[in-house]
Amino acid sequence: MIIKDNQINPYHTSTMKSFFKPPAPGFDDPLGMLHACHERILERLETLERLPEHLSRRGADPDARHAAERILNYFDRAAPHHHADEDTDLFPLLLGCRDRAEWDTRLPLWLEQLSAEHPGLERGWATLRPRLEAVIRGDNDAMPRAVEWIASTRRHLDLEEEHVLPLARRLLNADELRSLGRAMASRRDVALSHG
Repeated sequence: MIIKDNQINPYHTSTMKSFFKPPAPGFDDPLGMLHACHERILERLETLERLPEHLSRRGADPDARHAAERILNYFDRAAPHHHADEDTDLFPLLLGCRDRAEWDTRLPLWLEQLSAEHPGLERGWATLRPRLEAVIRGDNDAMPRAVEWIASTRRHLDLEEEHVLPLARRLLNADELRSLGRAMASRRDVALSHG
């Protein structure tokens, strides 16, 4: 669902393109899963940016309520797992790679920064959540612009996408990636076949 020209259009071409996207990565590609999660977060941020203007022009119509529901559902379900995937599993694995040729001496500082940002992003989400719930209930005036939180989230994702995930692809071996995938599956109560 995309908001365009100050209204939400569920039939926007990007929605149609989603029918032709390849399947989402699975737990056998944990770095691909993290990247796909980042893409979905960015999609929700774009909708969140446009939602206040839509509400001021069209009110909490069915499209606005549906958009708020999609944002709420994604951040409530995926984001907590995503942060744990990084803080508990990915980042420690990466820190264990100091002796490898692809090591970047900036990596520990980046990981420390990202881990330190997670609680603040979660607090920011906690303030937005009731506003989205109010939109779902039909409140036209509930959604303030979330410019600062959106910008912080984008900067956070940029660091992960531009530096951390590319390094992870070079640093982690097949066994470490399998271990990461198993931990991510376990966090979501997904049983994996042997491997």
